[in-house]
Amino acid sequence: MAGTKKILSEEQQEELLNTLKTRFEKHMVRHKGLKWADVQAKLEGSQAKLWSLNEMERSGGEPDVVGLDKKSGEFIFFDCSPESPKGRRSICYDHQALEARKEHKPEDSAINMADSMGIDILTEEQYRQLQELGKFDTKTSSWVKTPPEIRKHGGAIFCDRRYEHVFTYHNGAESYYAARGFRGSLKV
Repeated sequence: MAGTKKILSEEQQEELLNTLKTRFEKHMVRHKGLKWADVQAKLEGSQAKLWSLNEMERSGGEPDVVGLDKKSGEFIFFDCSPESPKGRRSICYDHQALEARKEHKPEDSAINMADSMGIDILTEEQYRQLQELGKFDTKTSSWVKTPPEIRKHGGAIFCDRRYEHVFTYHNGAESYYAARGFRGSLKV
């Protein structure tokens, strides 16, 4: 993505806003009490955030509003695709893990991809909040922000939903699987 302008054309903006509005209206349970007009007004004022949301959409994340940060007044978007975003799977946890692999390296890492998209990887707490809004990752899993005290020992954590419960697991940060990706968050 190096050298790519992080600005959408008018057509891309219109298409993205229509997609987000349709999703917003279809899943009102995710953002009770919030109005699309307020969200759209914030979005139209931020080219960089629109670009990041488009990257979330383009990679299969299906971003949607999941709340409002009462302190900052920002709307919170999470990836709400039923399974871990398809365009972000088969990746290890971070750049350090990517560099540590001597062979069969994945193409990228969750932290690198999130940074390049201008988003944050979900924390375990955010992942659990998302699971209160529906059933996500029933066939896949998603890397979540790993605490430094785990990461310094070479590990990373991921979550999924099985048997009607949300589970948190650990793995070597350099591991990657076709069914594991990551979910992101963005404040607008």
